[in-house]
Amino acid sequence: MSFMTRTSERTGESKTRPGSPFKIPDGARILIVCDDNSDTDRLKKILQEQGFVTEWAKSITAGCEAAKSGQFHVVVCTPVLSDGSWRRLTDIASHYDLGFEIILWARNFDLREWALALNEGVFDVLDAMCEQPKAVEATKRALWAAYLKGAGPNPRAAIPQKAA
Repeated sequence: MSFMTRTSERTGESKTRPGSPFKIPDGARILIVCDDNSDTDRLKKILQEQGFVTEWAKSITAGCEAAKSGQFHVVVCTPVLSDGSWRRLTDIASHYDLGFEIILWARNFDLREWALALNEGVFDVLDAMCEQPKAVEATKRALWAAYLKGAGPNPRAAIPQKAA
């Protein structure tokens, strides 16, 4: 019996939302690492409505195992889970030379912790209670940053098509 359980779910397909100039490239994948079902469901819904494909891990151990696959471009993680903190993800990214970006989805995070997280390699920190609308834009920016670092599909596939 494995001490590690990975729960994942794919939602949506890569697509362009009406009115949005940003096309989410085929193959763009977002990993959500969170042990709170209501937070995860809320975040999945927000991202799915914009065309992101997401998977979910309920522990930092499962999230790190999934991240090691190199298949994710952005990892959205709560700062602390029952089995560890987001810092394990930065260790995985560094050790395996993976180009994914990390966004922290925090309920209680003071400014000192926020600044420290950014200095330690987190792409952005969002307040889960107040900044839900920013989750999509932060994820889009993180996706581009990951592509610029060499992660994921060809970034040129995400350039909006000009009307004839």
